[in-house]
Amino acid sequence: MTDLTGKVALVTGASSGLGAATAKLFAERGATVFGIARDTDRMAAVFADVPGGAYKSVDIASPQACRDAVAACVEKFGRLDVLVNAAGFHQMRHTATMTDDEWDQDLAVNLTGPFHLCRAALPHLLDVGGNIVNVSSVAGLEGEVYSSGYCAAKHGIVGLTKALAVEYSAERVRVNVVCPGGMSTPQVTEFAAPENADWNLIMRIAAPRGFMEPVDVAKTIAFLASDDAVAIHGAVYRVDNGKGAG
Repeated sequence: MTDLTGKVALVTGASSGLGAATAKLFAERGATVFGIARDTDRMAAVFADVPGGAYKSVDIASPQACRDAVAACVEKFGRLDVLVNAAGFHQMRHTATMTDDEWDQDLAVNLTGPFHLCRAALPHLLDVGGNIVNVSSVAGLEGEVYSSGYCAAKHGIVGLTKALAVEYSAERVRVNVVCPGGMSTPQVTEFAAPENADWNLIMRIAAPRGFMEPVDVAKTIAFLASDDAVAIHGAVYRVDNGKGAG
């Protein structure tokens, strides 16, 4: 079992879904977890199962809020070993009628916010030989219908990860990215399709073996964050329950 004892991890999107599952699993594996999300009530419920952890309400679309979150984590626990960018936002829109604000929101949560957090965390991670695990999506490797903003941002996360891996190839920090398929999270199971959507196209995103549980993906994140993955840097891990097998 992956051991994260002694590591301090900052996990985004920690109020639900993959972020919450990652925070809980990291705590089970021995890590001290600092969670960030906008909904403190939901984080309070999550962190009831995260002993020794702490959390803070943060809008990752704000550069200053990202800097403050990293600073608060280091002030609280004295160091930062792992950054997990698990927060995500997916809205389905017809591209021809997508508004500027909708496009900006896709990029702010799924790409620009993670960049701000990587930038703020890197000095601390370099000090301790830490690592970053970014979360993209299978939509960061291929196209998905009614998801041009989401796909663009998630492709961007893969590119950001690869760029950081090259830039820091000689440093004591690792950067990897996980690309999940469909999970049983509110973002996936409660999405609203746009008007006049083609459901045949939408259903192609479903994994042939069904939706995964978030903890199934969190286990891969925990492995990449651990010392067991010391030789893995710049890797793109597709965790999709068989969606890409065919």
